[in-house]
Amino acid sequence: MRLDTAPRSVLIAGVLVGLQGIAGLVFTAMLLIREVSGQAMETGLSGYGHAAYFTLLSGGVLAFAVGLLRGRPWSRTPALFIQILLLGVAWYAFGPSGRPVAGIALAVYCTAAMLLLHTPAARLWGMGLTPEEAGEQLNRVAEEPRR
Repeated sequence: MRLDTAPRSVLIAGVLVGLQGIAGLVFTAMLLIREVSGQAMETGLSGYGHAAYFTLLSGGVLAFAVGLLRGRPWSRTPALFIQILLLGVAWYAFGPSGRPVAGIALAVYCTAAMLLLHTPAARLWGMGLTPEEAGEQLNRVAEEPRR
């Protein structure tokens, strides 16, 4: 199996994860604009520190998206992990933050990306197998004598 040919579901998930990374960079830009304009002084928080932190996180998310889009199986697990983390953010937006619409929208978005990365084709791709190879392995296991 060629590992650089990802199933369609993985490519769609790569686009969704890439949009999350871009959203993170937009948020980073907003933090920097607040800091430069002096609005961040009202809260007493360091906008530059937050911007650096979110730049690193968003860059990682974009790296996972590029990996998915380029057909690199290593990127599937970190992309799934990011979706799990963002489901926590969705819960916070829905409940304690008092923004239920944003929380539900983010939860649906993350769930869609997770489901796309859990299709049978995506799981086989992540293991480096074609459906034919997986079938052969299952037949071999079924034919082995039991101990």
